[in-house]
Amino acid sequence: MSSDTSYTSLASVYDRLNGVDYVKVADHIERQFEKFAAKKPESVLDLACGTGSLTVELAARGYDMTGVDISEEMLSEARFKCDANRFPHKVLLVRQDMAELELYGTVDAIVCCLDSLNYLTDTGRVSRALSHIHNYLNPDGLFVFDMNTPYKYENVYGQSSLVLEEEGVLCAWQNDYNPKSKMCDFYLSIFRELSDGLWERSDEVQRERCYSLRTVKKLLDENGFELLAMYGEDGGAVSETTERWLFTAKRKD
Repeated sequence: MSSDTSYTSLASVYDRLNGVDYVKVADHIERQFEKFAAKKPESVLDLACGTGSLTVELAARGYDMTGVDISEEMLSEARFKCDANRFPHKVLLVRQDMAELELYGTVDAIVCCLDSLNYLTDTGRVSRALSHIHNYLNPDGLFVFDMNTPYKYENVYGQSSLVLEEEGVLCAWQNDYNPKSKMCDFYLSIFRELSDGLWERSDEVQRERCYSLRTVKKLLDENGFELLAMYGEDGGAVSETTERWLFTAKRKD
């Protein structure tokens, strides 16, 4: 995430609004493990774990999970989920900037999902994040991640707006993509219904950067990764209208 203020207002309602199928995401990750890992990973880091939904799903499948996120509010939601479940291994949750990652030891695999790397808005920070990811992976460790595509920023986000609504909560979302700077700002206004029938409003701004496929591949190579596979958001072939790239890379030694 772009700063420690990202998702401050959204954290408590994030899961109700995002509509992500984390079982499907975890299934994709496990397929990559089965296809490319020399042996099944035991320890996995969920980088930019947010409210911990994917962390919890993978922990329930038997992985020794660590979750890292920069937002204390999101980690608070993640802790609540972890405390409400029993897993084969205790889940470790750590508040850190993914570009300044510092773990207690290495892991077998690292995942970073839902365009989290796009929140790093200059190539230097992406490069630092990849360097740390490389350092904390065991030899031949896998890095499974995704990023939003230029097509999505230009044709889906653009200058569009939308309203997300669930019982007791409403989020008005305005996108502002600048094709010259490659920056996309998201202006969020979140309304929560209070017990007295009144509504509370909070506002926040998030920012992502669009990266070309050429840049992503270059940064992976420069930081010691071999790109093993790339897919569209449905797990199929990449096309001109793909909105999210799914990558699987391996640490090179």
